[in-house]
Parts: sequence; C-alpha cells; structure tokens
Amino acid sequence: MKPEKILIVEDNETMRIGLTESLKRENYIVSAFENGPEALKNFLLNPAPAAIVDLKMEPMDGITVLAELKRINPKTEVIMISAYGTVETAVKAMQLGAFDFLTKPFSPDELRLRVKKVFEKINNEQKIEDLLEHNRLLNEELYTGYDDIVGKSSPIKKIFSIIEQVADKGSVVLIQGESGTGKELVARAIHRKSNRSANSFIKINCGALNENLLESELFGHEKGAFTGAIKNKKGRFELADKGTLFLDEIGDVSPAMQVKLLRVLQEGEFERVGGEETIKTDVRVICATNKDLQKLIIEGKFREDLYYRLSVIPINIPSLRERKEDIVDLVDHFLKKTSEKNHTELKTINKEGLKLLIDYPWPGNIREVENLIERLSVISTSKEIDAALIAQHIGRSINVFNGYGNLPLEEAVYSFEKNLIIEAMRKAGGVKNKAAKILGINTSVLYYKLEKFNLL
Repeated sequence: MKPEKILIVEDNETMRIGLTESLKRENYIVSAFENGPEALKNFLLNPAPAAIVDLKMEPMDGITVLAELKRINPKTEVIMISAYGTVETAVKAMQLGAFDFLTKPFSPDELRLRVKKVFEKINNEQKIEDLLEHNRLLNEELYTGYDDIVGKSSPIKKIFSIIEQVADKGSVVLIQGESGTGKELVARAIHRKSNRSANSFIKINCGALNENLLESELFGHEKGAFTGAIKNKKGRFELADKGTLFLDEIGDVSPAMQVKLLRVLQEGEFERVGGEETIKTDVRVICATNKDLQKLIIEGKFREDLYYRLSVIPINIPSLRERKEDIVDLVDHFLKKTSEKNHTELKTINKEGLKLLIDYPWPGNIREVENLIERLSVISTSKEIDAALIAQHIGRSINVFNGYGNLPLEEAVYSFEKNLIIEAMRKAGGVKNKAAKILGINTSVLYYKLEKFNLL
C-alpha cells in the first residue's frame, strides 16, 4: 500500500518540524508550509487527501485556509489545531467542513490517532465510491434484451447469424455503421451470448473525452497523478476484467492514445496514469465507429497496425435505408416501448402515416425512429397517430386525398375530415379562429369538430 499524503500548515517552526517528523515516522508523505498562501499554491499543483491547519496564522488565518482547501477540493479532510481553542471556533471550523479540532498541547500519539481516523474515513469512502461507481456502470450498461435488435429483413438476419458465430470466440470485434444504426445493441448482444455474460459489460464513448481524461477513464490513475487526483481510481479496463469493454467512437481516438491501446491489445497489460505497477487484464474488446477507418489510415490519422488489431472480426451494420422492410416492426416496437415507459395507452398509426414513415429516408436511422415515435406518442391527442401529424414532424407535405380509396365510405369521410382539420390547425399555428377561416366554417363548428375528433 502506498504512503498517504498529508499537508501541514503551521507558522510555528518548532511545532511544524515536530508534526512533520512524527508523521513521517508513521510513513506518511508530508508537505509542510509556514503560511496559508504558500500551502494553497502547492495544494493546487499537488493535492493531498488530508491536511493539518493551525488556526492562528498570518497573513491568512486557519479558518480562511480551511475554506480555500474545501473550495479547491471538497473531499480533502482537515484537522484544525490551536492553542486558543474555544467551542465557538471549533463549531465554526466544523461548519466549514473540518474533520476534527485539536487543542494544543497534544501528544504525538493523540495526533497519530486522529490522523489514522482521517485516513480510515477517506479509504472507506473511496471503497464505497468505487463500489457505487462500479454498480452505476453495471446498471447503466445492463443489457435490455436481445429483442431490442428488431427486424426480419435479410440484412438483419445476417447480423444475427454473425453474432451467434463470434460471441464465444473472444476475438476483438469492430462494428462499423452510420450513427443510430444500433452498433451498441450488437455489442451488447455479443456479450450476452458469450461465455463472459455473467461478468461486466462496460462501455466508454472515446469521442466524448479529451486525450487526458480518456487515458484516465480507460486505465485509471494513482493519487496525485494530476491536479484533483486525490485517490486511486480504477479504469474501464480494470472494471471490465473477465468481461467485455465496448469502445465506442474508436475513430476519434488521438494518435498518442492509439499507441497505448495497441499495447494493451497486444500484451494485455497497462499502467495507471501516474503509476508504476503493471496491471494485467483479461478483457474482450469490442469497438465501434461511424467513420471510415481505412480512409483515416490513408490520411495518416489512424494507425494501420491498430486497425488490423481491432478488425479481427469486422461487422458492418446496414442503415435503415437498406432494410426498409423492418420499419413497421421498429415503429410497433417503439410504440409499445413508449407506452410502457410513460404508462400510457398504446397508440397506433394509420396506413397513410405508415406509408410516410416507410418512404422517409431516416438519416438518423433507428435512433431517429425511436425519438420520433416517442414524440408523436406524447403529443398526439388521439389514440391513432395520423399522417398529418407525422408529416408535420418529418418535414413532409401530404395530399389529404391520398389513402382513402380502399376504406369504407364512413371511415374514409371520418379520416378525411379529421386530417383536413389537423392540417388547417397546423397552418394556423394552432389559432382556432384562423383555422376556422381556412376551413370556411364558424369557430363554434370548429370547436365541435375538434371535440368530436379528440383534438382539443
């Protein structure tokens, strides 16, 4: 176990040296300063998880130093010391977040006992935080079911077949496809079908973090590795040990990080940021990107050797434009999902509305389908979501006469009239007087029809 770091701020030289020597004998790493400004300047560059601060000092008193330490890093635990201890000053220090208050003179044994309690608290909190973080990641990444990959088309059946073939192989998988095609769902399905399914599925979006943060998230860091690193932190490679690590947006990784990833993929080992211990890991890596990695290789933005390491098993996910026959199934799936999520009545979409959805190019793929269906389900005032409302939200114009030829007369008239009213309300921006003028009817008649069609 590495020695713990502690900061001392004490203007009395004899006391400062005594505190330092006493704690060094207990194997603590001590940084000692005679005034607050110097201590705080050092603390910004070399944070410590604990501090001992004298109350009476110049030019900055201990209460101010305490407040600044807590402002810079609220998790730093502070023991206040003073020869002028009163209940009032002790209460003020505790209110500002001090862990303890010691009145001078005190014995070395008493000091060591108080410091030991500080680090027991810090270490226990770190264990709890690590456990909560691990559980959060697990809950966040819980597989929501193989059935979330919806469809019966030939392209999607081919994906199912590949998943079955590669799940237990343990090789690195590279999933490529446009944004919103379901690359993460495929990664989850591979994990769930694999012999690692009882262990963690951990994901990270490589494109969402800068290089330094990504390195810390992937490999973890040691206390003091950088400003704000007041405790050891496990990275995703450690958290995913014996399980699966999903590296999303791998095409956005910097050249320097590509080298580090290549090493861990080749050798199965790494060091935490700021650490010297080599950590072994047994992780199944699955990567995903919406970029053309071979084009990036030509442009000098992606390492060719890393590409070959990642693409042992390449999987290309088709866009929704390439599997239009799955659109109706996806719409039904998301209608049910939204109903269950919001505890609302299950809604349907009429035939003309489905035709609009099938003809739409879906640039955002499945993610766009899910978002649109949830939006329509929430804002639709009737059980049936019709074409006019859909057209309004996908930027399409519709011919209100289309789609009624095969309906019974009464049903056709009902749908036709309802869509006319919806279209008029849309053009009028929801202003009923304007909509009535567009339709050539009195406002009172419009109110009656809005009520009739459940549009109020």
